Amino acid sequence: MKNFKLTIQYDGTKYKGWQRLSDNDDTIQGKIENVLSRLTKEEIELIGSGRTDAGTHAENQIANFKTNSKLSSCEILDYCYEYLPHDIVVKSVEDVDPNFHSRYNAKSKIYLYKICNKKRHDVFTRKYSYHVKDKLNINKMKEAAEFFLENMILKALHPLNPRKNQLLGKFIQ
Repeated sequence: MKNFKLTIQYDGTKYKGWQRLSDNDDTIQGKIENVLSRLTKEEIELIGSGRTDAGTHAENQIANFKTNSKLSSCEILDYCYEYLPHDIVVKSVEDVDPNFHSRYNAKSKIYLYKICNKKRHDVFTRKYSYHVKDKLNINKMKEAAEFFLENMILKALHPLNPRKNQLLGKFIQ
């Protein structure tokens, strides 16, 4: 059995998030699983490194799936590019160790929140940033970010947390 790691990019505007919802095809996972199942002629379960909410985008979402198929990474990549909607792109496919698990082997996750702080939003970035036309209080935002980060670190250091020595967040202005 082969295990393939996918690096995925998507614009989640019209989707109900990452995770498949029963037979609902309006999720990123559902769309990719359907294409992979058609290709391999097997029922594929795609395991994501994490989940995104409805309308959320991803630059480098990692996922993996196992298959008995003899297909190559190149064949999978080409098929996905051909048959996935244009707002979902599999950027790369790698044949990985059978024990690789995208969620359990994840080393980090980066969440990027963009704010467009202008009187009028930019037509080309409006789907990828939050528009605030009023003046922002940067000092209050930094204060809130520090509080948030301190609480994340405290939870990370909790003795019952298996990832207790891992930095859970970093804020960049």
